[in-house]
Amino acid sequence: MSFSENLKQIRKEYHLSQEELAELLDVSRQAVSKWEQGQGYPEVEKLLLLSTKLNISLDALMSVEMNGSTATKNENKSGLIVITSPHENVIATCYKVAASGKMRGGKGSPQYALFGMDRGGSNFWGEPTTFLGWYANEEMISKEIEEIHSTILQGIPTYTLQYSAKTQRRWASIKIVEE
Repeated sequence: MSFSENLKQIRKEYHLSQEELAELLDVSRQAVSKWEQGQGYPEVEKLLLLSTKLNISLDALMSVEMNGSTATKNENKSGLIVITSPHENVIATCYKVAASGKMRGGKGSPQYALFGMDRGGSNFWGEPTTFLGWYANEEMISKEIEEIHSTILQGIPTYTLQYSAKTQRRWASIKIVEE
């Protein structure tokens, strides 16, 4: 989901009107309406205040989740899955995964990143996250998240990333390496 969808969902979960949320953040109701319509974003200070007041991580607020995380958390007995990322040499225990928004980059750069969230508790910056992999396009990251979700629903406790892109880092840039 996008920030606007996340904000609207969270506001409704807390049974707040746009006006009540605006009052909580000391902004106008119109500002909240614009944010929920995807016509802008709050200032960083307001994001931090929103995170604090509603006890939600910035990751959860800003990330694009594509896995139906409620079903994922409730349908696997433990609610956890161990994900292995062969291209990043990472093994992480996660209760949900989230995709970044589309990133800007030059030709051959990855467009999306996948993160795993750990239930290890949240801190000032939100839930503990682990970078899992880079993806060439939305289709690949969507397939990966669907596979992870399916694996959890089947009760399988482990998963190895299948659609992540192998990358090469040079200076400050990251390029996809064709295999």
